[in-house]
Amino acid sequence: MSGLVLKLGPKERVLINGAVIENGDRRSRLSIVTPNANILRLRDAIHPEEVNTPVRRVCYIAQLVLSGDADGDEAKIQLFRGIEQLSQVLTDVDSKKLLTSATEAVSDGQYYQVLKSLRGLLPREERLFAASPQ
Repeated sequence: MSGLVLKLGPKERVLINGAVIENGDRRSRLSIVTPNANILRLRDAIHPEEVNTPVRRVCYIAQLVLSGDADGDEAKIQLFRGIEQLSQVLTDVDSKKLLTSATEAVSDGQYYQVLKSLRGLLPREERLFAASPQ
């Protein structure tokens, strides 16, 4: 069987196609067999008050699509624009690979992959902000 396997800790919550599911008292595994299901671990979610950097803003747009709070077709324009803006600043090879991967995922409507690729940029962004003079 192919698909995504989620390993959940006790009381961990996950959002699947707009429904919040909470695990019981023990660790468990869920097999998601529906292709293109929108899935977001709530422990990985970016909360609105945390949307305070350029990468986090673009991640949040992808997250809104996954949560069902934004239409994918409308979000595509914002995602492409945000990724383009990030690519003008994050010019190292690793960042370019992640941005290219995110762009391809947006084109394919794979918003979880968009979010996954963009989250890979968060540590670099944190280092850049830490190194910049205040």
